[in-house]
Amino acid sequence: MKAAILYALGETPKYGEFNTPIPQNPDQLLISIKAASVKNLDKSIASGAHYSSNTGSFQPIVVGIDGVGVLEDGSRVYAPGLQGMMSEKALIDKNRFVRLPDHLDEVTAAALPNAVLGAAAGLRYRAEVKPGDTVLINGATGVTGRIAVQIAKHYGAKRVIATGRNAASLESLKALGVDQVISLKGTDDEILQAIREIHLHTPIDSMIDYLWGHPAELILQALGGKGKFTHPLRFVTVGGMAGDQIRLSSGILRSADITLIGSGIGSLSEGLMQQLFKEVLPEMFLLAADGKLKIDTVTAPLEEVESAWNEDIDSGKRLVILM
Repeated sequence: MKAAILYALGETPKYGEFNTPIPQNPDQLLISIKAASVKNLDKSIASGAHYSSNTGSFQPIVVGIDGVGVLEDGSRVYAPGLQGMMSEKALIDKNRFVRLPDHLDEVTAAALPNAVLGAAAGLRYRAEVKPGDTVLINGATGVTGRIAVQIAKHYGAKRVIATGRNAASLESLKALGVDQVISLKGTDDEILQAIREIHLHTPIDSMIDYLWGHPAELILQALGGKGKFTHPLRFVTVGGMAGDQIRLSSGILRSADITLIGSGIGSLSEGLMQQLFKEVLPEMFLLAADGKLKIDTVTAPLEEVESAWNEDIDSGKRLVILM
């Protein structure tokens, strides 16, 4: 079969011939792949930087952690793979797939799941967003941030504030439901003042942070109290695109009612992860099928995976490889 093959960690996957997988037990299903997205996680694993990368005695592998395809009975499904999914055929767990709505296209279905899981988990289970809330999304111009904006509104957020560096991307978020934007290209004082003004007049209930680093430092500084009662806020960190570490004054956490937590695979129980897969993801597929959840994509055929993998694609768009 044809596949995107990684011959060594740190290299770019190449189009080539790979052995067709064969189910080894009754729990494994063979799927014909139609589309698979390229995510930062896929690239991190292929580079060897991710903790799950096989840095021991390496053998060529097919890349791609998940994809959309057709089962032998004709069902269209999304599933994580038991091995690489950027190929014509792959193996999946018979108990771990989501059927696609008839009116959802395969490109959107392949592009959505990683962003949905990176947004919905933080919003629903860690931030506990409820109707009427004000939500700040720090770093909202990327794929997951744009999905988070829409899911926050779906969960009932009354106001959504978004931060980012790209002025055009920030402005485009208003069409997705953002009520106010803050440019991170401003000076530190300008950013501090903007956050303080918002928090004073429309107190922020929760924050989903995809940046960490200096932007998170500034926002936490702006949220610090002045010796008076403060509005409770849940600060949920999901990513570290602006840096993996911050400097945080103890005084900020002592002067304000801030709950600082993370959202990721290790922070959620097995039960919640199953709920995300069995309940939240199907719900989001239906929203997307009805045009109520939007994601921008760029596509490339499997035979062009090597050039597409290294292409400089807008951070607000997801690359999807078509088989």
